[in-house]
Amino acid sequence: MATLRPLSDDEASPEARAVFDAIRTARGTDFVNAFWRTLAHDPPRLRAVWEQLSAVMAPGALDPLVKEMVYVAVSTANGCAYCVHSHTAAAKGKGMTEAQHAELLSVIGMAAQTNALVTALGVAPDPEFDAAR
Repeated sequence: MATLRPLSDDEASPEARAVFDAIRTARGTDFVNAFWRTLAHDPPRLRAVWEQLSAVMAPGALDPLVKEMVYVAVSTANGCAYCVHSHTAAAKGKGMTEAQHAELLSVIGMAAQTNALVTALGVAPDPEFDAAR
């Protein structure tokens, strides 16, 4: 159950509408999703989150499809159904195939299982895995 309702363009402040326009331009669509519309209750946070997300998800050392797939995995681990759906759609829009999606889900499931086992068993990391060495 939502704690705040998404704001329409007419209800949003001029600052929030400017961010909505930036989202529309960046994504090449008129659609602004409920997450952004709900954040519009706090326009400075809306702008900050949009700018951070834009920077993190921009092309870099990881390609945008990989970033979306990582986002799906982390959102699954964090139990964020909204983000799982949103970023699965984004990944498909960036070319994720059904085979890649199925394999991603297999990796997520395997990681969840082995993470739980290692945690339950209290297995300490091997010294060879110390990345600071």
